[in-house]
Amino acid sequence: MHVLSVFGTRPEAIKMAPLVSAIAAEPQLRSTVCITGQHREMLQQAMSLFGLSADHDLDVMQPDQTLNQLSARLTTRMDALLRTVKPDCVLVHGDTTTAAACALAAFHLRIPVGHVEAGLRSGDMQAPFPEEMNRRVVDVMSTWLFAPTAAARQALQRENLAGRIWVTGNTVIDALAATVQRLHDSPALSGALAARYQWLDARRRLVLVTGHRRENFGDGFRQICSALLELAARDDVQVVYPVHLNPNVRGVVQQMLHGQPNIHLIDPVDYLDFVWLMRRAHLILTDSGGVQEEAPYLGKPVLVMREVTERPEAVAAGTAQLVGTSPDRILQAARRLLDDPAAYAEVRRRPNPYGDGQACRRIVDALCNRPVPEFAAPASLPASEQRFDFA
Repeated sequence: MHVLSVFGTRPEAIKMAPLVSAIAAEPQLRSTVCITGQHREMLQQAMSLFGLSADHDLDVMQPDQTLNQLSARLTTRMDALLRTVKPDCVLVHGDTTTAAACALAAFHLRIPVGHVEAGLRSGDMQAPFPEEMNRRVVDVMSTWLFAPTAAARQALQRENLAGRIWVTGNTVIDALAATVQRLHDSPALSGALAARYQWLDARRRLVLVTGHRRENFGDGFRQICSALLELAARDDVQVVYPVHLNPNVRGVVQQMLHGQPNIHLIDPVDYLDFVWLMRRAHLILTDSGGVQEEAPYLGKPVLVMREVTERPEAVAAGTAQLVGTSPDRILQAARRLLDDPAAYAEVRRRPNPYGDGQACRRIVDALCNRPVPEFAAPASLPASEQRFDFA
């Protein structure tokens, strides 16, 4: 089977990297990789880390491009590539515009689609926007639905989707486990990273922040920055914020936080650095989807600066807390984890619901039509917590 894997953003590259490697190592499969360039610099960082190279590059990005313009360019260029490459199936990941447009192009040509990270739902078409719609559309068109959790499978079943469903765990845990092992196996590499961040104050606890969601543009990011200013006023805290390159994020963050005491605004870092920072962190604040999955694996409490999440398993398991963008809610939750050792220890004890590091093997087995051992979420996550009403 000729498998064409398509991705365009850094999170997609991180989550698809171990799967692309697993496909390439499988004698029954032939691997081709296409990138779209939806994130250019950050995408290349991730690919270099995992030793990936692209066979094709759609190079779709233009200045000030709208979502409709991006979608049109993706669909048109993917159509031409598919007619040339003639794959037996196309793998896309998650909820990006790349995933939706490229899956549609394949569907129009009657090429089977495999959706990695299928079935996640927030229940709100406006949050995350447009990702909630993208993911639903891709699921409808897919032949293989690789759901990371039992809750994701239940969401797919409620929507009466005809695709075949496998509960695989999330491939981000495969990528994270491999990266943690790499750091463990190389004291020199870990030492080089420690030297790179030698400016961190060992006396202060590290609060790591990421933020890029479209629904937080404008007032949402202003509120987040207000909370960070107050949090950094503590004498036991330092905030490190790798600022996303999107000008809608960067403009507000630089205006409000640049030069403020105990706040370090840095450029986006590659995945290896980010994993090192997550391991070093005491607390993580994010609106990212992937970090909600990675933090529980590392035993790090995470505050999710969104009103809804399509990853409710971590909230149900107690490893993540939804706090929105309200400064009061962010500060209240952060202070509890900073000031109450028992509350902090309890979060760290909670299980990771997102995988056992074997998701890629399960996906390869499904593509090869071999029996697939299903990933089982921790028993401490009650089935009642996995049911969500989207009516």
